[in-house]
Amino acid sequence: MKKKKVRGIARDTLHFILEASRSSEPNEFAGLLSVEEDIISDVIILPGTESSRMSALVRLYMLPNMSVAGSAHSHPSGLLRPSEPDILFFSRTGDYNIIVGPPYDESAWICYDGAGKRRDLPVLDVDFKDDGFDDEFDEDMDEPFR
Repeated sequence: MKKKKVRGIARDTLHFILEASRSSEPNEFAGLLSVEEDIISDVIILPGTESSRMSALVRLYMLPNMSVAGSAHSHPSGLLRPSEPDILFFSRTGDYNIIVGPPYDESAWICYDGAGKRRDLPVLDVDFKDDGFDDEFDEDMDEPFR
């Protein structure tokens, strides 16, 4: 997988990861991270992803033809160190792998590289350009269904 240069993670993206993880309890949450303009901006949840109290299984073969910067998943136990299976997964997803846990706030997460070593990942306040993709859909939703 091609390595992505990353400057940081968008605060809104981090908040999404934290909230999705909180709402998945007692099961783990898992997703992949994509980059826009050298900032982690989106979480991709692949079809077929399974989660339980002990693990989350992401089926990487379901990833469309795109690259990712890493992964995000939760440890509802609160232990934010990667397990051996986590490190194996990190080695396949990229250099920015986030583990979050209770209380699911901005102090309850750690980023690791592909080998499972801690790494810095600044949280950035960013406004991404609106591509107008949803504008037409939003206008359609204003009209009553017929």
